Amino acid sequence: MMQLYPAHAAEALEFNKICQLLKQKCRTDAARERVEALRFHTHINYVKLALLETSEFKLILESADYFPNDYTRNVQKELKLLAVTGAVLSGEQLLALRQLAFNTRDILVWFKKNNELFPTLRALSENVTYEKEINTIISSVVDDAGTVKDTASRELSQIRSRLASLRQELRKAFEGVLRKHNKQGYLADISEGFLNGRRVLAVLAEYKRIVKGILHGESDSQQTVFIEPEETIGLSNEVFSLERAEAKEIQRILAQTTATLSQYHPQLDAYYELVGLYDFIRAKALLAIDMQGNMPQLSPHPAINLIKAVHPLLYLHNKQNNKPTIPLNITLDRNSRILVISGPNAGGKTVSMKTVGLIQLMAQAGLLVPVDEYSEIGIFKQLMIHIGDTQSIEHELSTYSAHLRDMKYFMDYANGKTLFFIDELGSGSDPNLGGAFAEAIVEELASKHALGIITTHYLNLKVMAGKVPGIVNGAMAFDEAKLEPLYQLIVGKPGSSYTFAIAQRSGLSAKVIERARQLTQREHFRLDKMLHQTEQQSVRLGDKEKELDKLLKENEKLKKNYEVLTDKERIKQEHQTLQLQNKIKKEELDYLRDMERKFKQIIQDWKKTENKQEVINAAENVLFKKKQIQVNAAAAKKADKNYDVLGGEAHPGDLVRNKTNHQVGTVAEVRDKRAIVTIGRMPFNVDLDEWIVVRRKEKK
Repeated sequence: MMQLYPAHAAEALEFNKICQLLKQKCRTDAARERVEALRFHTHINYVKLALLETSEFKLILESADYFPNDYTRNVQKELKLLAVTGAVLSGEQLLALRQLAFNTRDILVWFKKNNELFPTLRALSENVTYEKEINTIISSVVDDAGTVKDTASRELSQIRSRLASLRQELRKAFEGVLRKHNKQGYLADISEGFLNGRRVLAVLAEYKRIVKGILHGESDSQQTVFIEPEETIGLSNEVFSLERAEAKEIQRILAQTTATLSQYHPQLDAYYELVGLYDFIRAKALLAIDMQGNMPQLSPHPAINLIKAVHPLLYLHNKQNNKPTIPLNITLDRNSRILVISGPNAGGKTVSMKTVGLIQLMAQAGLLVPVDEYSEIGIFKQLMIHIGDTQSIEHELSTYSAHLRDMKYFMDYANGKTLFFIDELGSGSDPNLGGAFAEAIVEELASKHALGIITTHYLNLKVMAGKVPGIVNGAMAFDEAKLEPLYQLIVGKPGSSYTFAIAQRSGLSAKVIERARQLTQREHFRLDKMLHQTEQQSVRLGDKEKELDKLLKENEKLKKNYEVLTDKERIKQEHQTLQLQNKIKKEELDYLRDMERKFKQIIQDWKKTENKQEVINAAENVLFKKKQIQVNAAAAKKADKNYDVLGGEAHPGDLVRNKTNHQVGTVAEVRDKRAIVTIGRMPFNVDLDEWIVVRRKEKK
């Protein structure tokens, strides 16, 4: 197990709050007990297995598949009784064990249906088998309401049969007495009742000596007495005797059933363990979905490479309030062992540090963490923290003394497998002396190859990154114009504390601020000013990058709009072409109709006239206009001059010539016996039989 210092380190990193959220997701006491028993493991195989189990269950939940782990009853008491000789389980308790067996059966069947899809989860139930005999034993004795069946034994069947007959006889006898005394006016308004398990008459007090029977009591007002009539006493005694015999036989049957079932005590224990385990894993998966947890890459070596990591509790809080959470990227390895984070107060230094610590604890406890899935988390054997005021009244330690006590422990026990967190190193003492001690402590921790994060305002710690190998700077971004922290960690450069800027914006008088500047050491102020300017340039550069990203997105949007407009223009042109083709077809149709009318007239003229040549001339004028014949002849002569006739089958790209008007075009598309021929820029749908393939003549 991971060693923690101090003992409350997990609580200081708020791991207890994660456990509370996890408990709320559990439905069984067995799962809640597992939450309370969570430990931070140092064996990578155990951590990997726990993370894989949760990751697979998360996949089941996100796919909206139904996993049959609905059993929520705590049957630890029943299971303990099964191991005790002579113990008796009630019918309801037997039903609870049967339901446990049924639920286990459903889980095993589910894994058979989803064979090999969830190997890690399935492995948990590999050694568990469903025993049908458990259901047979319980179902033969009790019904679905938990009542012992009449058929549980011959004796019980006979007793209940006799009881039913006697109760019927008793009911008739009592109702006869009731009617008799009611007519006589001896009974009160409420004529009957039950007292001491017996059915009695409610008799007016003045008639109590007239009605024969056993007096069982009287009302508070003493105006009514309750008498069991003598006509039913014998029957009631018989019923009471049989009821005792029934209870005795039921007890014997339940004891025998419990003893028979006890041989399956190990299987039932395994069933309860299994359903509790799956409920625990389900709770971890639900919590991971809430905080967008993923399984990181695991490394056996102590190292951290967090990508887009967020503090789980801060993320859930912001999510509830519809606020964004700024992710951070942090790397700690053999080359960058110690990260020194500086920046203004309330800028997020401590939150960044706690984010890394809490994520590390969650991962080594087998919980999915809110990081990018390409993040890498190593295994640490020690975790040490120094966060907050550690003043100890009992041990008469001041804040700084307690601080040094913790630092002594760090330096005595830290090693290459230690992860440490120190908040405000060196605070609580003289700035110069505290800074010197802080620098010495950092050098010692670096020499021990420990990995960790330190927050500070000391300038001498900020400049150590260039002197001591393994130490890197980090700064929390700050918007000086708005005097607002940006909660963004920038690794690779130190940050300014913005002391004077915050003082000025806080309304402190200019005289006091100027005097403070004069009293500040010149080099100290110059370095802080340089850090201040560097950070603001970084912030402005970040703003420029955001503006550039915005312009790129707008450009992409305009590009898409242009493509849409281009498509619209192309569709418009195609529409216009179709309209033109339709217009040409309409003109052709009108022409054909006119020719048909004229041709009919020529036929009639041919039949009537004797001058046949005149009719032929008229037909030539109609069908082959002289001018058109001349045009066609000229076109044929021009085509013969410029093109050679090839003939054969036409293909896209071939030049073709019309056999009638000798126009030349290019085949754009062939559709069986028709084709699209482009003449100039105009496409025409034509019959291929009217066209012949040609080739342009080469010029001499």
